[in-house]
Amino acid sequence: MDSQTSQSSQTPHPPLPPHSFQVDLRGLVDLLSHHLYSSPKVYLRELLQNAVDAVTARRAEQPDAPALVRLRTADGVLCVEDSGIGLTESDVHELLATIGRSSKRAEGLQEARSGFLGQFGIGLLAAFVVAERIRVVSRSARTPDAPPVEWTARDDGSYTVRTLPDAARPEPGTTVRLTARPGAAEWLAPERVRALARDFGALLPYDVRVDEEPIGELPAPWDRPYPSPGARRVALARHCHEQFGFTPLDSIDLDVPLAGVRGVAYVLPSAVSPAQRATHRVHLKGMLLTERAEQLLPDWAFFVRCVLDTDSLRPTASRESLYEDETLAAVRDALGERIRAWLTGLAAGDPERLAAFLAVHHLGVKSLARHDRGMLRTMLPWLPFETTDGRLSLEEFARRHPVVHFTRSVEEFRQVAPIASAQGVGVVNGGYTYDSELIEALPSVRPGTVVAELDADTVTAHLDGVDPGVELALTGFLAAARARLDPLGCDVVLRAFHPLSVPALHLDDRSARHEQARAAAEERADDLWAGILGSLRGSAPRARLVLNHLNPLIRRIGSLDDPELIGTAVESLYGQALLMAQRPLRPADSALLNRAFGDLLEWATRGGTDG
Repeated sequence: MDSQTSQSSQTPHPPLPPHSFQVDLRGLVDLLSHHLYSSPKVYLRELLQNAVDAVTARRAEQPDAPALVRLRTADGVLCVEDSGIGLTESDVHELLATIGRSSKRAEGLQEARSGFLGQFGIGLLAAFVVAERIRVVSRSARTPDAPPVEWTARDDGSYTVRTLPDAARPEPGTTVRLTARPGAAEWLAPERVRALARDFGALLPYDVRVDEEPIGELPAPWDRPYPSPGARRVALARHCHEQFGFTPLDSIDLDVPLAGVRGVAYVLPSAVSPAQRATHRVHLKGMLLTERAEQLLPDWAFFVRCVLDTDSLRPTASRESLYEDETLAAVRDALGERIRAWLTGLAAGDPERLAAFLAVHHLGVKSLARHDRGMLRTMLPWLPFETTDGRLSLEEFARRHPVVHFTRSVEEFRQVAPIASAQGVGVVNGGYTYDSELIEALPSVRPGTVVAELDADTVTAHLDGVDPGVELALTGFLAAARARLDPLGCDVVLRAFHPLSVPALHLDDRSARHEQARAAAEERADDLWAGILGSLRGSAPRARLVLNHLNPLIRRIGSLDDPELIGTAVESLYGQALLMAQRPLRPADSALLNRAFGDLLEWATRGGTDG
C-alpha cells in the first residue's frame, strides 16, 4: 500500500491547457488616463509619435520616400494620415490586436530603432482615452502588392479586420480615424488639435500639417540665423515668453553635441526660492516629451528654465518624464558646465550684465560657489554680502579689514552690528543661505585673509572698560542687577561704548543659547529626564547684558538705591535689548517683560520713590 502510494505520488500530471489573460479594455483605458498619463491631451502626441515613427521606419529602408503627416478635423472626428511603412493584414492581427506589441519591433528594423520616438508599444491604445471608435486603414510599403487593410476597434475591446480594394489606399502609409467618445469631443475640436499638434510637434523633422496649416518651426529658434546678436536676443526673448510666460534677463546656449543635446536656457527675471523645483521643456527627437522635467540641471541652477531637444535621453513609460540614469547625470553635468561658462564669461567681459544678474540671482551663484572654488574666486569681486560697512563683496570687505569677522545668524549680526561698527570692528552677516560657508572658504581663494567668527567675548573685548573707581562705586547696583537676571542665565557687565543712544546690549552665542535651552528643558522635565539633562550641563559661556556707562539713562539708573526698583529697571533694559536685537522671546522673557512693564506703571502712578 505504501509502495503504491509512493509510486502514485511520483506520476506526473498531464499539463493543463494554456489560457490567455482577458483584458478589460475600458479598465485599461481608465488606468492609462488616471495613472500613466497626466492629461488626455497626450493622445495626440501618441498618434503623432506613431505617424512619425512609421515615416522613420520607411525612410530607413527607402531614403527617398515622402515624409508627410497630415491631421484633419471635422464634426468630432480626427484623421491622422502618414506616408510611413504601413501594415499588411498579418501585421494588423499581430500588432494592433495585441496590447504591448509594436511595429517598431519588426524584424529588420532593430538597427533603426534608435531613431524612433516611441519605445513601449502602447501607442494607439492611448487614443481610447478620448475615442470610442478607432478605424485604421493601412498599406504596406514593404509588400506593395498586398491590398490595403482596415482594422476597426471599439472601446469595449472588440475589433474587426478586412481587406479593401486598392483604390481605398493607393499609396503606402496609414490613416487613423478617431470618433470621439461622449464628453470628449472638445479634445478633437480643430482649435484644440491645432494647438496640441503645434505644442507637441513644432520641432519634428518632417512635414506635419493640421488642416493644411504647417505646424513646424524648424530650424529651432536657437539654431536659426539672425542678422545680429541683438535680433537673436529679441527672438529668443519672444520664444521664452511663448513657452514660459516671462521675458528673460538673458539666454544661454546649451549645446552638448556628444550627448545629442541642443537648446537654450532662459534666465528668470525675478528671484525664486532654491527649494522651488525648476521645470523644463524637453523634446525627444523633435517631439515634446515633457514640459515639467525636474532633474535636467544641477540643483544650484534654479534660476533658469530650459527648452531642449535631445536624441540620447531615455523617457519613462508614460513618456512624460526622463529616466534617471548615467546618461542623464552626464547631460546634467555638461549643461551645468555651460551655465558656469556663461557666468565666467560675464565676469570677464560684461560686468554690467553680471551685476544685473547678481542683483536678482546671487543666491544661485553662491550655491554654486560653495562647491566650486574656481567660481568663488571668479565671483569674489561681485557677490554681495551684508556687512557693517554696507552691502559689499567679500573682496572689498577683506581689503578694508585685516580680520573678516562674521556671525552665523542674522540675529547675532543685528545684536552686534551697530556696536561693532562704532568701535571700528568690521562684521559680515553670515546668517543668510550659504553665506557662512563662503566666508569660511575665503582664505582658500584669497591667501593671507584671516576669518574669525564673532562671539560675545570678542565684542566685549572691543568695548572700553570703565574707571575701576566708578565700577567700585556701582558695586551695589551691579550686584542687584546680576541677582535679578541670574535666573535667566544672564550676567551683567558695565562698559563704555558708542553709540551713546544704546543703553544696553544683549550678547550671547550659540553655546549660550544651547545652555539656555537645556536649562529650560530641565525645568520642565520629570525627575528622570531632569537628571539626564542636568548631566549634560557644560561650561558654556552665559549670555550677558552689557550696560553702557556713557548712556545718561544708565547713569541715572545706577544712582538708584531701592533693590526692587533696580531689578525692575534692569529687567526692562534686558527686554529692550532683546527686542532691539529682534531675538525670539522665550516664555520666561515674555513673562519678565510683562512684569517689568507692570511694575514700572505701578511705580509711575505712585509718583516715584525717594530713591
